Amino acid sequence: MTTTPERSSPPPSASPLTMERRTIDPIPDEERHGSPAGLFTLWFSASMQITAVVDGALAVVFGADALWAIPALLIGNVLGGVVMALHSAQGPRLGVPQMISSRAQFGVLGAVLPLVLVILMYLGFAATGSVLAGQAVRRILHLPDARLGIPVFGALTAVVAVAGYRLIHLAGRVATVTGIAGLGYLAIAVFTRYDVPGHVGLKPFDAATFLLAVSLGAGWQLTFGPYVADYSRYLPRSTSERATFRATFAGTVAGSVWAMSLGALIAAVAGDRFLSDQVGFVGELAGPTALAYVMYLVVLVGKVTANCLNAYGGFMSVLTTVTAFDGRSRITPGARVAYITGFSAVATAIAMAASADFLDNFKNFILLLLTVFTPWSAINLVDYYLVSRERVDVPALYDPDGRYGRWNVPALSCYALGILAQVPFLATKLYTGPLTSRLGGADISWLVGLAVTSALYYPWARRTTTAPGSTPAPEASRGPLPDAPQHAE
Repeated sequence: MTTTPERSSPPPSASPLTMERRTIDPIPDEERHGSPAGLFTLWFSASMQITAVVDGALAVVFGADALWAIPALLIGNVLGGVVMALHSAQGPRLGVPQMISSRAQFGVLGAVLPLVLVILMYLGFAATGSVLAGQAVRRILHLPDARLGIPVFGALTAVVAVAGYRLIHLAGRVATVTGIAGLGYLAIAVFTRYDVPGHVGLKPFDAATFLLAVSLGAGWQLTFGPYVADYSRYLPRSTSERATFRATFAGTVAGSVWAMSLGALIAAVAGDRFLSDQVGFVGELAGPTALAYVMYLVVLVGKVTANCLNAYGGFMSVLTTVTAFDGRSRITPGARVAYITGFSAVATAIAMAASADFLDNFKNFILLLLTVFTPWSAINLVDYYLVSRERVDVPALYDPDGRYGRWNVPALSCYALGILAQVPFLATKLYTGPLTSRLGGADISWLVGLAVTSALYYPWARRTTTAPGSTPAPEASRGPLPDAPQHAE
């Protein structure tokens, strides 16, 4: 394995404005810092923002009564949040990005397949988030077209993502404060300006729309899975897994349920007025011009934090993909800037070209992501917690000729079968599965994907693992842990 020359990294007391030096390489113990409290504010702010408001509104827009949509969104977020937080708990133990750790299941080159899908996910979320942020920038700067605000937002996102881990966490703390104040004020405004009780409870319970809302909530959480450990990997190795899990779970579920419940209520009382201009309606709901501008700033701050996760995660995933073939684990600062700038430029271009029919496209995008990422989550979590029992040979994650090999064909086969198993249960605009109609149109494909993939992967992995001896590890990883398992080729 070849690397660029070793560079010293910023000490734990470094300024958030100092560019992060580490990328996909393991974080050495002397550079670990922080506490799980930082995970709470990061994931609370990432979820308590305008896109989550829109996600909650979708449940009502597509047929559910808000009275039933809100508990359904809660259930979905709790179920998905458990999976997401279990991924987060891997960070302090391994000290590597989330998708690097998936090489233990799929092989160093095999992990590229889900990585390509992850990169597309980041681009999609970055683009949809930029559409909403562009609306806010347009109003703040008095631009004639919302699309003109998208490049401004893209540039701001790239600057924060280039700085990296510390500045993103700082942005999360700021966005937590502004999000609580802004969305709290909007919740009060909805109840004072509209007859909310008169707009809910008007439709009977419908299983299909209830399960759609559950899927929207779960999808929101599950799509954080491929990068959630990126933001816990700097925590000290001694950090409790339970503390990491609790902080992540509490932050992401509390923020998303608050925002999505607000979105469901806004959609119930506003109808088409919200559908045509989501950010504009939020500003109008805020009240006079001065308050509207404040609300646009709240929207922008929240979106900067969320989109930085996408740009940073996209950069890490692209780098993980490229280095699977060339053996590097570090890059120069200039290459870092180029990767993130390029990713942000592509996301900006997509946002400017695809801002029409936003709500419908966003719903189908979320449901499609569920199809491809639930099998990945199932394999990663089953392997880490039930098969390897949290013991991973970290140096082998960077060596195609090492313990985990280049391709793990059985794991990739389980992944593909997990996707295929969901097809009969899909309920999207592009395709409706043959079994969906028998369920009244309800989409339970993600539950099928989790169950089938886990059932296929676990017995195979248990039969084909051995406990090899210890292997010398580079100082940066301080591993591997003893008795790390090996998948047979």
